[in-house]
Amino acid sequence: MKKILVPLDFSVQSMHAIKLASKIANNTDIEVFLLHMVQIPEGHVDMGSGSDFGVPQSMHYIQKVKEKILEFKTQLFDESTTVKYALRFESPYDGILKFSARIKPDLIIMGSKDKSIIDELLIGSLAKKVARESKIPILAINKDPEDIKIKELVFVSDFEEENRKSFEVLLDFTQKFESKIHLLNVNTMNRFKSTKKAKQKMKDFLQKYKTRQLSINIYNDDSIEKGVANFSKEINADVIALSTHESSGLFRLFGRSISKSISKKSLKPVFTFFI
Repeated sequence: MKKILVPLDFSVQSMHAIKLASKIANNTDIEVFLLHMVQIPEGHVDMGSGSDFGVPQSMHYIQKVKEKILEFKTQLFDESTTVKYALRFESPYDGILKFSARIKPDLIIMGSKDKSIIDELLIGSLAKKVARESKIPILAINKDPEDIKIKELVFVSDFEEENRKSFEVLLDFTQKFESKIHLLNVNTMNRFKSTKKAKQKMKDFLQKYKTRQLSINIYNDDSIEKGVANFSKEINADVIALSTHESSGLFRLFGRSISKSISKKSLKPVFTFFI
């Protein structure tokens, strides 16, 4: 992993994202890019002064943004960590897509406002839209990383070659936090594969990677969404990594059915990777 992008709107949730980025990037050669989008003119923006934002105040607003970003850089990042920032006068959706296309980050970290992170991210959220369009792995966080442990991660995949690059980003992440990856293949009546074939495919996928913090799991259930929810609940997962590739059979995980299924089972992972 060489570059991390953090969209920044100065909310509590985006602060969680910045803190996580600092935990990953400090003491490494990873570059962190902080991106703030300004929409002009659009009602009321409070940067601490309580004043409306208009064209005459634009220079003052931009200066305050720069000061806040530099403050974050000083407080959260080591002096040796490369932290860059950018301001774009666009909507968050367009700004994130265009900027990520230009700098080509390996990972985008975004804050989540909803207590049920699965609900927010899988039903019409900004993170979901960006994930589908950019094809860059997205990690969504809904808690302060200082208050949580990142130990158990579920990687749900069909283990095709197209998932390899995203899996390598995942490996970088888990090495930093010493997490264990549980590779998961969910077997259903409509998508059935023998245990022998499924395990062999997963072993072939892992052949080039040398790590002991892995487990291979074949889980049988009525549907993929139920399998993901039930398995993740059983191991008390902190992180779920889901494939967003449209050609993947797992793409339908991003429908309402998995959201409702997981919510009913009270599974609330602290992070979710969209890969």
